Amino acid sequence: MDTLTSIKVFRQVVESGSFVGASERLDISTAMVSKHVMHVEGRIGVRLLNRNSRTLSLTEPGRLYFDRCKVILQDLEDTELELGSLGSAARGTLRISCPTWSPERVAAHLAEYRRRYPEVVVDISFDDRDVDLVEEGYDLAIRVASGDSLPAGLIARPLRSVRYFLAASAEYLQRRGTPKSPEDLAKHDFVGVGNVSSLQLIGSQGRIEVPIRVAARYRSAVGVAFAVANGIGIAALPALMFEDPALKTRLIPVLTGYELSQSMLYLVYVSRKYLPLKIRTFRDFMVEATRQPPDLQPLALAAHQ
Repeated sequence: MDTLTSIKVFRQVVESGSFVGASERLDISTAMVSKHVMHVEGRIGVRLLNRNSRTLSLTEPGRLYFDRCKVILQDLEDTELELGSLGSAARGTLRISCPTWSPERVAAHLAEYRRRYPEVVVDISFDDRDVDLVEEGYDLAIRVASGDSLPAGLIARPLRSVRYFLAASAEYLQRRGTPKSPEDLAKHDFVGVGNVSSLQLIGSQGRIEVPIRVAARYRSAVGVAFAVANGIGIAALPALMFEDPALKTRLIPVLTGYELSQSMLYLVYVSRKYLPLKIRTFRDFMVEATRQPPDLQPLALAAHQ
């Protein structure tokens, strides 16, 4: 039986907390998991685990062995990453998490990336929550955030600024009237993500905080955009939404003389000493691809009206 494989199985048993959990993660039988652990114990002549039908715990030698194995296996993985990064072609599966409001723009970028790197398989998930890259197995994430809201322990590469504007549908504005000043917003219904209760507007008089009345909450930005397009209320939307073919004729910018606070689009990935070529090529490609003109200006948005 291969000792290195047995050590990896032992580590997975400890991290999973059970033989069953390890078998599910490794896609092998529970009996095979048990054989691997017994192989390690037999090889070194020490009992590593206390186990019965209900509980599992490390012995004192087991704790020492587990800690040393983690370091050794991590060194091995780092070495493999270093060697892999020296390859001449990017290959493998690249798992990416993206915001829901950018599928068309991202699809265009991915099409060009795949033309350049055809041996990379892109596995992409559109989700507005901040996924845990390590726990959920993602290589990269594209996130919109302010610099101080990014979690520690990640490398964040800024790509471009993201501007937000207030929007409503023509039907809603005809029914409820068009707000002419920030104070008018108190009379209107809003659609939001999460528990937002106010807006920060920036105008010629400086920053203004405006309380809002939320009529509907959505868990995704694209859900908010379609709610606005269907007349539920007003919302703050990324400028890119006004370019979406499914939305650009249905979204009317509101109070274009005021801006909302800007955010930044980041490419984030786990801090590693050695980056696989598939991650490095995608990072460099996205930096190049997002060197585009800035988001639509208020006057350009107003042309939709």
